[in-house]
Amino acid sequence: MLSGSDISGIHSRIIRTVRDFFAKAGASRAVIGLSGGIDSAVVAALAVEALGKDNVTGILMPSSYSTIHSVGDAVTLAENLGIKYHIVPISTIYDRFMKEAEPLFEGDFHWDTTQENLQARIRGTILMLYSNRHRALLLNTTNKSELSMGYGTLYGDLCGALMVIADLYKTEVYEMAAYINREQEIIPASTITKAPSAELKEGQKDTDSLPPYDILDPVLYSLNERGKSAEQILQEGADKELVEKIIRLRKAAAFKGHQLAPMIKVSTAPLLDRSKWVEPAEQ
Repeated sequence: MLSGSDISGIHSRIIRTVRDFFAKAGASRAVIGLSGGIDSAVVAALAVEALGKDNVTGILMPSSYSTIHSVGDAVTLAENLGIKYHIVPISTIYDRFMKEAEPLFEGDFHWDTTQENLQARIRGTILMLYSNRHRALLLNTTNKSELSMGYGTLYGDLCGALMVIADLYKTEVYEMAAYINREQEIIPASTITKAPSAELKEGQKDTDSLPPYDILDPVLYSLNERGKSAEQILQEGADKELVEKIIRLRKAAAFKGHQLAPMIKVSTAPLLDRSKWVEPAEQ
């Protein structure tokens, strides 16, 4: 995991790589979905440092399950960064989608990830609409903990031209947020302190689907960076049920890794297929 001495160098490396990626693509503008959460806040702040505030646009897409606090945090972030932002509520779009697709449910309307993923895919479509119309590359905001566990929706929150923090575990994203705020509060304090949530259903928290990140990330680090087997991790004292759940979810979501955007590499051990990594730009 990151240490204080690492965070500054990784911060600079990501910014250089974003800037280099855009230059090679012949692009100057970026668009980001702003949820009010820490991942999108960190990516937005990094994008502004890499590309300048006039070249970054945030899109807020609240649903019926988005809290007022999350929308307020996203607006505050955009204003702190000085970037343009748009608010496009998705509730009406979602309701119309569900109505038109009613025959596909064949009478079974119980709530599950079908409805949750639809919301994520509506947001992905809106972001890509802006991307196409304004020639802005979409920056993805998924972190390494989520990728490791398959906690993301293909063609929804996993879409984008570049995955900026895909090699940072969630706990490291918090470290990056603290570094970004080292001189002044850019990322709102409430964004950092509130419980992570995809807000795709009433009262949802990440911990509904995943172990707490401070417990999950060390196990993922042992699997990824240290190259440990599940058996070795268990011998070191890790909880058996936790390790089995991690291995099960990783295997079930492995297919998603073949359909992801390029990722900025900052660690010594890649998470997925090496062809997906964008090597850091030189100084």
